[in-house]
Amino acid sequence: MLTTLNTTDIEIDRNAVCRYIGYTDGVEPSPRISSLLDEYIENAMHLIEPSYAYLFKGIDDANEDVAFLEDSIVFEGTVVGRLAQQSEKIAIFVLTIGDRLEEMAAKLANDGMIVESYVLDAIGSSAVENLAEFVQGVIGEVAYHYGHSISRRFSPGYCDWHISQQEMLFRAIDGNESSVMLSEGYLMTPQKSISGIIGIGKRDCGITKYNPCKTCERRNCVGRR
Repeated sequence: MLTTLNTTDIEIDRNAVCRYIGYTDGVEPSPRISSLLDEYIENAMHLIEPSYAYLFKGIDDANEDVAFLEDSIVFEGTVVGRLAQQSEKIAIFVLTIGDRLEEMAAKLANDGMIVESYVLDAIGSSAVENLAEFVQGVIGEVAYHYGHSISRRFSPGYCDWHISQQEMLFRAIDGNESSVMLSEGYLMTPQKSISGIIGIGKRDCGITKYNPCKTCERRNCVGRR
């Protein structure tokens, strides 16, 4: 079921926005950029329309490379297979902050206001990440109610989970009125959207500590945790 939120449920992290536009921690932007950040963060909320959908799927079988979920949902990849081996269910989610912010960022760019467009885009990136944390918290609360814990979230395109698996993910969540569309190239519209899965298992199963980075040999990966 599609759930919409008030913008008050989503916070914009100024420090995160600074990181998105290239500032390292502890480095304060110039007075001009700092003023621009404050103004745009304050005014961006009316451009954000957060919504999300999620559901739970039982696990029929899993091995090191494949997770077989109920309703003929098959996710291929070591990161997903190993997660499913430790889980009792898989939560599948799609979320977005809508397209108004990215449309405004594109308009600013077309008008030659490149810096302003870049800052607004970074605000959108921060907002959608905060929305993902919110949705993860919602799923965590449901799991906790039934005596379970959750893993961190994983999205197609990360680790060895190929981006083409977006198609299977969207097929799984179809009928839950997700407001996000998927292109033939597996890109989401609106762009400020996130899809993924979260493992759900008993509290003592160690699922909260599942981290594929510990066994991955890609030491220079930007997503390394």
